Amino acid sequence: MVDKSKWRHIRSFVRREGRLTKAQQQALDLLGPKLMLEPSSGQLDLDSVFGRTAPRYLEIGFGDGKSLAHMAAAQPEVDFLGVEVHRPGVGSLLIQVERQSFTNVRVICADVVEVLKNMIPDASLDKVFLFFPDPWHKKRHHKRRLVQPDFVAMLKSKLKPDGVFHMATDWEDYAIHMLSVMKSAPGFKNMASDGGYVMRPEYRPLTKFEARGQRLGHGVWDLMFRRTDDAE
Repeated sequence: MVDKSKWRHIRSFVRREGRLTKAQQQALDLLGPKLMLEPSSGQLDLDSVFGRTAPRYLEIGFGDGKSLAHMAAAQPEVDFLGVEVHRPGVGSLLIQVERQSFTNVRVICADVVEVLKNMIPDASLDKVFLFFPDPWHKKRHHKRRLVQPDFVAMLKSKLKPDGVFHMATDWEDYAIHMLSVMKSAPGFKNMASDGGYVMRPEYRPLTKFEARGQRLGHGVWDLMFRRTDDAE
């Protein structure tokens, strides 16, 4: 069992959100009560939240929500939980959910560390996504990077056996950092056959920013690690 008292929490984000558009504010006001979950100290009953038993995927920091909406549309048999601290992004995702009449998406506007620690039951998630997080590229800020040993240990407790943690970044230095942390993390196995990075799986949509970067010769690194028994 993970000792929660030892989790050291240094925030991996700064609230720099811009002004909400009228449509985003309306989405928060009208759709929020139906699709948003209030941050709390109580664990969620995910079957009750979604009204069914299904595979559960969580995306950390979904930005404008386009990737999450794309995945939810392509996999209606899966329930998606999105966690994002910036309200304009939350509003944007809610708009997309309403336009496409999704029933398999719920949203929490809060710090993912607190959400995982207080709201997500152990061994309840099939996949966790972390796509293009803030790289905190200055060396003095590296401690703010989300992927750290304590966070990974907490995340492991929330994944089911054989659950997957999928990361992607366009900062090579952060990719190297992620790979180093994950290789040292007990109970995780790299899904790359060569022990490095994987090709982008089809379920992760190619963003406009990423496509432009590829045309300019910029790299993107995907990492996928599977939760195993510690003895495996």
